[in-house]
Amino acid sequence: MNDASAVASAREQLDQFTARVQAIRDKLHQVVVGQDETIDQLLVCSLTGSHALLVGVPGLAKTLLVKALASSFDWKFSRIQFTPDLMPSDVTGYELLGRNDESGGPTMAFRPGPVFANLVLADEINRAAPKTQSALLEAMAERHVTVGGTTYPLEHPFQVIATQNPIEQEGTYPLPEAQLDRFMMEIRFGYPTVEQEEEIVMKTTSGRTTLPEAALSRVEFLELCDLVLQVPVPQSVASFAVRLCSGSRPEESKGSKLVQEYVAWGAGPRGSQNLVLAAKAKALLDGRTAPTEEDVRSVAIPILRHRIILNHRAIGDSVTPEQVINGLLKDLA
Repeated sequence: MNDASAVASAREQLDQFTARVQAIRDKLHQVVVGQDETIDQLLVCSLTGSHALLVGVPGLAKTLLVKALASSFDWKFSRIQFTPDLMPSDVTGYELLGRNDESGGPTMAFRPGPVFANLVLADEINRAAPKTQSALLEAMAERHVTVGGTTYPLEHPFQVIATQNPIEQEGTYPLPEAQLDRFMMEIRFGYPTVEQEEEIVMKTTSGRTTLPEAALSRVEFLELCDLVLQVPVPQSVASFAVRLCSGSRPEESKGSKLVQEYVAWGAGPRGSQNLVLAAKAKALLDGRTAPTEEDVRSVAIPILRHRIILNHRAIGDSVTPEQVINGLLKDLA
């Protein structure tokens, strides 16, 4: 294939990608008003096979958006309502004593839990005890669960979207840093504008809300994911992502006063990996064939804010992870 043919093929693939993603956006907007940035961030997570943490007050249609996303992808969807008394087996599944069909003798049969789905909504994930959160962590990290000494693989694609309420913290358990690191993005779900809220009221009080039909098949979705992985990354973009993450570590940061004074732990290598992956998906979503440093900048806050652990001095001085990240981005300008 000559250069002209390669360019034409790449352009055709990009046009198909853009058309398919726009079809998904259109399907989601049938039930969700506004939230364009949130939708694109969720699409970035989905197209890179990553998990997402949604943070927002009740009543902003977080659950509806996740269900609509699963419906648009034609995925098997399950919802787990996390509570303090939720047990690991309520997530992963459990073994029951049954009868062997051939011998007629007793045998242990595995009953899969709700984690055996393509998209799992972990609602109010911080209300479950650490033991239950650890059961979900294995699924998120390894794409399998272990019950009774037997490992059961999860179906591909597999994505966890968890929600947290930023207001009511009584009776909650902080997510372990290891589990937070498994989420590509912490996505803040904001209030709609006045005009959007009026549209929401008119839509939801005039009839029942129905989920959208699938915009593409699972095979077509996996093709989109493969295309994201094939996007070439300039060395300068990868270097920028690594410098941004390493700059958030107090022991490695040399020029940032904010990091030296207020950060206890910075982002690890998974932060750099996610910055590059998200930048690749962001470039394709914007109709471009390669990511730039600006793409890394545009995804830096949702990817890094839950990976930067502040110290007690930062809490006393009201310093936020977003301020630290913006300071690092300014230093790298």
